[in-house]
Amino acid sequence: MAKLPIKTWYAIHKWTSLVCTVFLLIICLTGLPLVFHEEIEHWLDDAKPYAQVPEGTPRASLDGMVATAMRMFPNELIDYAFIDDDEPQVYIGLTPNRADRSLGHALRFDAHTGEVVKAIGSTAQDGHDFMDIMLRLHMDLFADLPGELFLGFMGLLFVVAVVSGVVLYGPFMKKIEFGTVRGERSARIKWLDLHNLLGVVTLVWAFVVGLTGVINELSTPMFRYWQATALQGLLEPYRGKPAPQMGQLASLDGVAATVGKASPGMTVTSFAFPGNLYGSPYHFIVWSKGQTPLTSRLFSPSLVDGETGKLVAQVEMPWYLRALEVSRPLHFGDYGGMPLKIIWALLDVVTIIVLGSGLYLWIARRKTAAARIAELEARHKAWADARA
Repeated sequence: MAKLPIKTWYAIHKWTSLVCTVFLLIICLTGLPLVFHEEIEHWLDDAKPYAQVPEGTPRASLDGMVATAMRMFPNELIDYAFIDDDEPQVYIGLTPNRADRSLGHALRFDAHTGEVVKAIGSTAQDGHDFMDIMLRLHMDLFADLPGELFLGFMGLLFVVAVVSGVVLYGPFMKKIEFGTVRGERSARIKWLDLHNLLGVVTLVWAFVVGLTGVINELSTPMFRYWQATALQGLLEPYRGKPAPQMGQLASLDGVAATVGKASPGMTVTSFAFPGNLYGSPYHFIVWSKGQTPLTSRLFSPSLVDGETGKLVAQVEMPWYLRALEVSRPLHFGDYGGMPLKIIWALLDVVTIIVLGSGLYLWIARRKTAAARIAELEARHKAWADARA
């Protein structure tokens, strides 16, 4: 690739940029509120306030929360449970049909009292709130897996555009000093200098966020591949056995205690119930994470028999799912508190300017070329009229 001529690199940069620019602008614009999703969700939250309890108050029974959910929706299935370690809340997800993700909804419980503080309706019933719209546009353009794969391809084109832009910037820098913006020249030249300068300043960030974005868009096929490979051997003894029904499931509190005992130094964060699309027909898949700043971003699954509550296996995460886990905090910049979020947002704004200026430069170049052609045609016509 290093031997490719500059004209070829220019063509690669131009066309990869043009194809992905509109979609990258959507991703960047929706990414801005997602950087501050926790703060925005708190601001928009209309749930009942959490109970004020003394520090160290134990969490309410998970089984009690599951029972409450089943009383409220007796004809539905529990799909998952999520324990928030930042807020005193537990989410219980329900669905009337696991095959249709749009029907899923959730109940948010006060983790200390076990009371429902908010019912979160399905998108099919209640439409989409602001943050849900931003997330769906950012992830899949409301097109589910095809949308995820399409945006992943757009992200890959963006990564290629970044690399080709670096190659082109070398010869460009031989002509002018770094950081020069030729303000005395035309608007197109000024924007060209600014486009190049901002592009190289945000180079590393844009490359990392673009690459981790591509990895995140592949999360669904990654998990499905894991289910089709790593889980198959563990499911072999259950072949032909009917999947457990809701009334036959083991105690969720017991499952949490079993996994916690087998995983010292880990914190249980979520449960995929038997039948969950990303889990097993026969097992709870219990996700745990570490307690240090690094290991808190790395999750490990345990399989627990859905009926007996016995630990079946603690699964070693494959490298591609580890890459997915590491990519998420790098992509969203949510691991360093508010200062890092502000930096991520500023770099996002700069990237929007780079994308917008690149589109402007292409349009301006075409207009300039068209104007030159028109001028030459006018001169030729004037010359022909004079000859006549």
